[in-house]
Amino acid sequence: MDITEEKKNQLKQLFPEVFREDKVDFDHLKRVLGEWVDPGKERFGLQWPGKAECMKTIQQPSIATLQPDREESVNFDDTENLFIEGDNLEVLKLLQKSYFGKVKMIYIDPPYNTGNEFIYPDNYTESLDTYLKYTGQKDAEGNWQSTNRDTEGRFHSKWLNMMYPRLFLAKNLLKDNGVIFISIDDHEMANLKKVCDEIFGEENFISTIIWQRAFSPKNDAKFLSDSHDYILMYSKDSSKFEAGRLERTEDQDSRYKNIDNDPRGAWASGDLTVKTYSEKYDYPIETPSGRTVNPSHGSCWRVSKEKFEELVEDNRIWFGVNGNNVPRIKRFLSEIQDGIVPTTLWLHEDVGHNQEGRQEVKKLFDDRGYFDGPKPIRLLERIIKVANVQEDDIILDFFAGSCSAAHSVLKQNHEDGGNRKFI
Repeated sequence: MDITEEKKNQLKQLFPEVFREDKVDFDHLKRVLGEWVDPGKERFGLQWPGKAECMKTIQQPSIATLQPDREESVNFDDTENLFIEGDNLEVLKLLQKSYFGKVKMIYIDPPYNTGNEFIYPDNYTESLDTYLKYTGQKDAEGNWQSTNRDTEGRFHSKWLNMMYPRLFLAKNLLKDNGVIFISIDDHEMANLKKVCDEIFGEENFISTIIWQRAFSPKNDAKFLSDSHDYILMYSKDSSKFEAGRLERTEDQDSRYKNIDNDPRGAWASGDLTVKTYSEKYDYPIETPSGRTVNPSHGSCWRVSKEKFEELVEDNRIWFGVNGNNVPRIKRFLSEIQDGIVPTTLWLHEDVGHNQEGRQEVKKLFDDRGYFDGPKPIRLLERIIKVANVQEDDIILDFFAGSCSAAHSVLKQNHEDGGNRKFI
């Protein structure tokens, strides 16, 4: 065993963000451990003004405390769910001790940085009064309100400085088989992907999901009508994460027939050839009608000649009704895995769209739309399934908004009797 390589792998498990092109960035490791490093010594990776300060922000201890609010709570003494109002960075720091490595799934729908949201700086030496001014919640005598306009020179930097510490701290809360989903659009997709590669490690990237959030084209679009958002998906440790499968639909099951009355039940035929050529798997096959067939040029059969003969003996090869077709392998409905593998394209018919999310919120608040762009419950239900959340797992959403994630957790528990918890 290569001890050096083993130690390196252990370090990568603990600090994937300090690796650049599979080499340790020791300056960044020092920053992660709280040591000051000359910001002029930069390495390969996404850089922006203020990035070096992000590690200081992460290391800065929280000065806040969580105060229980019994009057606003429901079933305070028995509930295992938490709803916390506060600066999410402060709260993420406070959660480190109690929830380190305990969260199965994180979903966040952060500001998309379109220029309409307020991105406030993290500064913990300031008073609550100053904080309220930053967030636009207070209109005092020295009043000023601001939005993160594209004309500001640090448009992307301000957003990245806000996101980086929160994602860094959130990763600590995930279980080893935990996973995070982040909704985003084109404004910051490229930057967010690079930041997540750094924090979670490129090897823990699972997928970029395309969600069809709109189905009607906008005729006033300047070029193309934008109809989708992205959902970035990363695991804490991809070697320990297993994606959940989706329920099979009646339409999918209807594709399985039993035209030869096989006692094993309905089946569908699959291609017996593969594109990766191997001489061992390139051999002629004689059909029951006496016709000789070979794999197409550049292809070969997916099984050896010996295995093929076993499959024929077991009636698992289909030559067509007349016994004259190119052989195909029979796959029985009774033998396939429970559920189907999720794809990366999520259509509005299956998981809902923006308008559906708005209608759900309006229904709760007497037709008043208090939230911008709430995500539909069906979308969060799909995410929970793909995350493979079990009946006692914890789900975290630290940009809660309309609380679609919490709603989905309660709905899932009601349907299957589970005890999933949300924060």
